[in-house]
Amino acid sequence: MNNFLVPANTKRGTLIFGMLRPVPDAIILGIGTAITVITLLVIGGNTKTWAMIVALIPMGISVFLVIPLPYYHNVLCFFQSVLNYFNNRRNYIWKGWCMRDEFK
Repeated sequence: MNNFLVPANTKRGTLIFGMLRPVPDAIILGIGTAITVITLLVIGGNTKTWAMIVALIPMGISVFLVIPLPYYHNVLCFFQSVLNYFNNRRNYIWKGWCMRDEFK
């Protein structure tokens, strides 16, 4: 029979914390966190609430990009797929029941 079912979580073993790809995701999250920490250190603790919210924006954006999505790895992969779809040529090859009727 040779029926072998690959477990669904085999890909997670190659990811950091089971969810981050080493190059794009970890770098984006690290840079966003570093910018946020540096900004919070620069503005100090005695500032207004809106300044703290503005300082947290880089980390919020980076976390948003690496949040897992169903059917995609994360939001960043979804955006990459959308850009790839709209920017590349779509050539659909017909392989239906009347394939002999195509041009040659």
